[in-house]
Amino acid sequence: MPKKFDGVIEAVRYKNGQIVWARAYERRGATFSDRVLLDRKTLLDRIQKGKVFVTGQREELKASTFKVGKPVKVVKQNGKEWISTQSDASHDEIEEVPVF
Repeated sequence: MPKKFDGVIEAVRYKNGQIVWARAYERRGATFSDRVLLDRKTLLDRIQKGKVFVTGQREELKASTFKVGKPVKVVKQNGKEWISTQSDASHDEIEEVPVF
């Protein structure tokens, strides 16, 4: 698990095996943003540019403190790119986060 991360994904919405929206918090200097919605293209671009995203949830009443889960990565397979927490993904799949 990375000690420093740029974003925490807390929920996702899928359509036909691909992420449509990801609800996340993004690092803003020493703290994190309020919830933001990232579409698939934006999330993919940020991960490809080196931003580190993880799964997790904000701890209640503790500002920028999170219960952190698995790292999210881009998996390339058969000429396609998938956003996943697994190395052998065949579709977008972020484990341990609810669907909204």
